Parts: sequence; structure tokens; C-alpha cells
Amino acid sequence: MSTRGVRRFVKDLLRRRRPHPFAAGPGDEAELRTAVLLRAARPGGAAASEEFVADLHRRLAREFEEPAPAGNRRRFIQVSSAAAVAAAAGAGVEYLVTAGAGPAAEDTLRPENGEWRIVVAGHDLPEGGVRPFDFGAVAGFVHRSGGEVRAVSATCTHLGCRLNLDAPARRLNCPCHRTSFAVDGAVLMHQLPVTPPPLPHLVVRESGGVVEVLVPTEGT
Repeated sequence: MSTRGVRRFVKDLLRRRRPHPFAAGPGDEAELRTAVLLRAARPGGAAASEEFVADLHRRLAREFEEPAPAGNRRRFIQVSSAAAVAAAAGAGVEYLVTAGAGPAAEDTLRPENGEWRIVVAGHDLPEGGVRPFDFGAVAGFVHRSGGEVRAVSATCTHLGCRLNLDAPARRLNCPCHRTSFAVDGAVLMHQLPVTPPPLPHLVVRESGGVVEVLVPTEGT
């Protein structure tokens, strides 16, 4: 694993700079994906600048024109996608990412200093219902399925664009490219070279007749 390169990448994220390229090692994809999820916790970053996207397209085109092992091409695209998200970052990182074990593990975003905010009354979120919310520091969607209440981020994990809810289809569509997510965060459809990560989950609870999500405390 390229520990030094990953650390520099994360440092660039924290300082709102374009991450430096580095030779990714076999285990770096997971670290870079975590950085993408950290960025995805914050709405408002929108898409990367037109200049950056154009430059990324040129680099991808050059990469595919040059003969290289398939594994190297795939890694280049993964690192470039993470850099694209990082370039769109507009605020500091406020979340820790915790991952469960096993292939079905979920990434859950937990604020280091958080407070519970009410999204909707429990009786206004029936089975199959979906409600968007935006508290400034974090935006997302809550939904009820199988009697359980869950919440996911409203930020696309590709370039950080705000997702739109298609309520009848229970889909979350990205306005920046043809990518759709299920309300549980799973990727339903995309036309990207590499499948983007699923949407991270948010901490949610139903208490006292209301549905609440844990968001960063204002000012932190």
C-alpha cells in the first residue's frame, strides 16, 4: 500500500487542494473510496470545474490510447474518479466512516460531534415512503422499508452532485450524468467506466413519534 501517497491525498482534501497523483498500490482503492465517501457527506460541492473535467477527459483518453495492462487502466480510473470528487470539495471533512464486515457491509457516516435533528413525523413516513432533508451540513433521504427507517446521503459518489428524488420510482437520480441509486443507496444504473460507490448511510432513529438523523453540530 502506498501509505505516503494516500496520506498526501487526504491532506490535500483537508486543505481543499487538488490531490497530487501517486502510484496506487494494491490496497489503495479502499482508502481512496473512503476519501470519496468523506467528501460525499457534504452537499454543496456540486460538480468539479469545467477545466478540471476537461483535463480529466484528456488524461483518460491518453490512458486508453496507450497500451497498458487492464488492471493499471482500472486503477487509473479509480484514482482519477477520487481526485475528481476531491477537486469538487467545498468544505472540511466532518465525518468518520465506519464499515461493517462481510460483502454486504454498509458505510455509515457518523459525525464526531453530532446532534439529532427531526426530519419528519413517524406517521408521515409510511411503508415505502421516502422524504428528502437538508440541514446545511448534510442532506439526504430517509425511507421506511420492512418497518425499518434508514437514511442515505443525497450526494452522488461520482462528482458530488446533489441527487434528485423520483418518488414514484423510488430512485435517486444524478443530474450531472446518467446514474441512478436505489433509496437504500445501491447503484441501479450508470454509464461510467467504473461503477461508483454506493451512497453512504447516515445515522437515523425513530423516537418519540418522529424520525431523526444525526448531523454535525452547528459551528463544528
